[in-house]
Amino acid sequence: MRVAIRLAAWALVAALLALPAHAGDASGKWAAEFDTQVGVQKYTYDLHVEEGKLTGTAHFERMGRAGDVDLVKGKVEGDHVSFVEMLDFQGNQIEITYEGTVSVDEIAFTRRVGDFATEEFKARRLAD
Repeated sequence: MRVAIRLAAWALVAALLALPAHAGDASGKWAAEFDTQVGVQKYTYDLHVEEGKLTGTAHFERMGRAGDVDLVKGKVEGDHVSFVEMLDFQGNQIEITYEGTVSVDEIAFTRRVGDFATEEFKARRLAD
């Protein structure tokens, strides 16, 4: 009987280890570079997750300019993250919405710039 219980326990451990890795934590720094209608954009995202809420900032380089922006309306549900970056374009506020799937060292994003454009790209985790 004891041998059967031990074998069952080891089989359970082996089965759990064989499962795909659970989604990574979105907290941390992430870098991305992607092509858009207005040229290549470079971003560094600094994300913080606590109790299903995502907050953070983004540093961007685009169209010959650099800056920082707060990320708002952030949520985390399992391996799915979403947040909004507000863009001031000629005095108009445009929402850039992000939706992504987190793995250990990568977030696969879909980025929608108002009703104007949609881009898909991957952000890679930066070492601490």
